[in-house]
Amino acid sequence: MKPVSQKSNPVQKEFHPVMVSAATLAHGLMRTMAIKPYAPKLRRREFGLLERYPNLPAIRCQLFREKSAGSMPTIVISGFVPDATETVEFQRPLLRRYGSIYYLNYPRNGFSSEMFDAQLADLIDDIHRKGMKPLILSVSFGSGLLLHFLKHAAESVHEKIRGLVLASPVVCTDDLIRPLGQKRDGIRFLESSLQKIISADPRRHDDLEKQVERSRRCFQALFAAGAENRVLDSRHLAIRRKIMDVLAHTSAIGGYERVTALRELKFPEGGGSLFSGPVLALLAENEHDILVPSSPTLDLFASPERYTALFPRCKVKRVVTKNAGDNVPHASLIFHHDAYNPLLQSWYDRLTPLLQMAV
Repeated sequence: MKPVSQKSNPVQKEFHPVMVSAATLAHGLMRTMAIKPYAPKLRRREFGLLERYPNLPAIRCQLFREKSAGSMPTIVISGFVPDATETVEFQRPLLRRYGSIYYLNYPRNGFSSEMFDAQLADLIDDIHRKGMKPLILSVSFGSGLLLHFLKHAAESVHEKIRGLVLASPVVCTDDLIRPLGQKRDGIRFLESSLQKIISADPRRHDDLEKQVERSRRCFQALFAAGAENRVLDSRHLAIRRKIMDVLAHTSAIGGYERVTALRELKFPEGGGSLFSGPVLALLAENEHDILVPSSPTLDLFASPERYTALFPRCKVKRVVTKNAGDNVPHASLIFHHDAYNPLLQSWYDRLTPLLQMAV
């Protein structure tokens, strides 16, 4: 998404409100019919955490599935917002050509990296029992969670994964917050919001709610900036409605625990390969608008020697637009799907023959 500008409210081109409302509702209904709640048959890791987490519903991700007849399913892991079910709205038809889509939506009232890892591993096992290996598509913060998962997952779990797509990966807090000595050009809105949440005392509910509300406004502004001077069709408006719903209904402690999970992520350095299968890293033209100049992730993917040490079969692609003056910002799969989708299709096509040969 584009950085927050200092302009007044951006202009958004929309259709007649009555027509838009009807189309948005219809689109939302069709999505609800296609994307269904899902639970793996065996959830031994998830249920194994029951004793440690009595308030399990507060930290459990919601799982959804969109069925397809293809043999290469995709697991989608989103950034902070929107939910996974909205993140790839403009990639869904493409992904369904290859297999079912599984979505992990983060909980609203808490978060636990340990629970996330347990649910993801159970889901991978569940798909593998059906004779398939999923490809995992992670976006922004979700890539940090995924790399943490891979670092701690057993090799037997790695072997059940077909490949990875890391779209605008954010691997640790240092990707978004600069060291103190490097802030001569001012503090960015997102950077400042994250810092204030990290420093907030979770026991002081009023202060925590104040800082999380500031973060809500930041993400609302990021979406508005991405929508600037665009024609918003019913799909965009349905996503906007869902984003606002997520922001409104994610509690202060829920937002705080997501940021805490980001803060606890460690950048992977040394120690050999992190994942030996195929990996595609997609870096947007304007990553520096969100990721800070000192970002270790940007530094990593600028060095083939370094990123192939972690991912021996990694390809790095820059996501660029053909439209002058409309550079692709961080994780803009919604507004710049025309730039992302050809790269994704090429990657999926490349993996499909390998899968068929293996069968």
